[in-house]
Amino acid sequence: MIVVTGTVTARKDSLDEITRLSLAHVHRSRNENGCISHAVHIDCENSLRLVFIEQWADRAALQAHFAVPASRDFVRALRPLVAASPTIEIYDATRLEGL
Repeated sequence: MIVVTGTVTARKDSLDEITRLSLAHVHRSRNENGCISHAVHIDCENSLRLVFIEQWADRAALQAHFAVPASRDFVRALRPLVAASPTIEIYDATRLEGL
């Protein structure tokens, strides 16, 4: 499984638009092949910072997600709205059972 984390920090005047764009992206992404989960959360310590947590079946599914035109459009739409550069981290993960 592949786990992706990412953050985007909005300006005060752009939070509503970034939230709207992020929720649309998350809801669309959940329907893609290989998407196990895809969510966006508001950081409790910085309400302008949104945190993405994603799980993908494998790297091929993640690469296909990155190649979807709507995914690239989402990233382009965020650029003029952010207060700081977005982050993204990709991890290879193994689910532990029976804990």
